[in-house]
Amino acid sequence: MIGNIIIIIASIIGMEIFALYFHKHFMHGRGWNWHESHHVHTDGYFETNDLYAVCFSVIAAGLFISGSLFWMPLWYIALGFTIYGVLYGFVHDGLVHQRWPFYVTPKSRYLKRLVHAHRLHHHTTVKDGAVSFGFLYAEKPEKLKAILKSK
Repeated sequence: MIGNIIIIIASIIGMEIFALYFHKHFMHGRGWNWHESHHVHTDGYFETNDLYAVCFSVIAAGLFISGSLFWMPLWYIALGFTIYGVLYGFVHDGLVHQRWPFYVTPKSRYLKRLVHAHRLHHHTTVKDGAVSFGFLYAEKPEKLKAILKSK
């Protein structure tokens, strides 16, 4: 039981590390053609960038199936990935971009910092020059502002 919880927590942390690097080096690189829709105004509820969530969901589903059939630790890794996805949806899509049918104002300093940092990330609408690529971790907004000013 404790081992499974460790796998889940490690998977969540691992996903944030992966997401930080993937967002910075792929989404703001070769994958910009999908991600650009997230940095500019798009009509409608969905944007091309949402295809990344679909891709990661397919990977998680594959891990759930593989874990159920072949090696159970994969199932717990998939659970960690899925929990990360729910947290991402809550923080990024909900609090930062208000893609919910109701408005929520973050109250905790941690959530306010995440929202502020991600809004600074959207300071640019082009591929280069963005800051703060994590989704559940963010540097201090003062540091991010200084980086933006220096560019």
